[in-house]
Amino acid sequence: MAIDLAGKVALVTGASGGIGRAIAISLAASGAKVVLNYLNSKEAAEEAVAAIKHKGGMAIAIQADVSKAEEAQRLAAESEQAFGRKVDVLINNAGHLVQRVPNEDMTEEVYARIMDVNLKSAVFVTKAVIPGMKAAGAGCIVNLTSVAAHNGGGPGASIYAASKAAVLAYTKGLAKEVAASGIRVNAISPGFIGNTAFHATFTSAAAREATIQSIPLRREGTPEDVAGVALFLVSDLSAYLTGETIEVNGGMFMR
Repeated sequence: MAIDLAGKVALVTGASGGIGRAIAISLAASGAKVVLNYLNSKEAAEEAVAAIKHKGGMAIAIQADVSKAEEAQRLAAESEQAFGRKVDVLINNAGHLVQRVPNEDMTEEVYARIMDVNLKSAVFVTKAVIPGMKAAGAGCIVNLTSVAAHNGGGPGASIYAASKAAVLAYTKGLAKEVAASGIRVNAISPGFIGNTAFHATFTSAAAREATIQSIPLRREGTPEDVAGVALFLVSDLSAYLTGETIEVNGGMFMR
């Protein structure tokens, strides 16, 4: 069964690279008009837009700091204006470890940055698109969490892990809130995904190899592995799924 998203508008936060970029490209290839949100990486976001257009898709890039409520609202408004209709699909992908900090060294500033980019961003971008989805009687929201939400993460990542666990709970609560309006809300929990800035920044080569050897499928995941699941979750193939979290980790964590 082919997935057809023709006519739908999809907004992907944190879409200039890695998982967000792969999801945006996958949605566009299935016919969606895609808004790629970025914070600082304008050139990378525009390159992704160009790649989508080269293959006949429709996409634009919009800069916004989605950790700020007013910026999240602006992003949603500009997304709707760009394509002349409400947002049908929202992928809350923006997120960041920020930095590894043992709890005894945690500051309020770092704590706030971690929580804001991982949880607050999802809450307030979602808040901005829900009215349009309710008016249409349909919509799909996918939140990106992490295997860290289950295992507490690596060294100095306890607050990051907590923020991603909060995303899991938020997904379930929101799914109950909006189900009667025809809106489905699910989450994806990636494990060790290569070709991302996250591991390039925070994971050593030795740690990477050790992790791969511990994964039953004996390889790291790719952004495209995650994108395929996102595409499934926003399609009619998952029409009876809401409040669910799908683990994409090669078997390193099984529920």
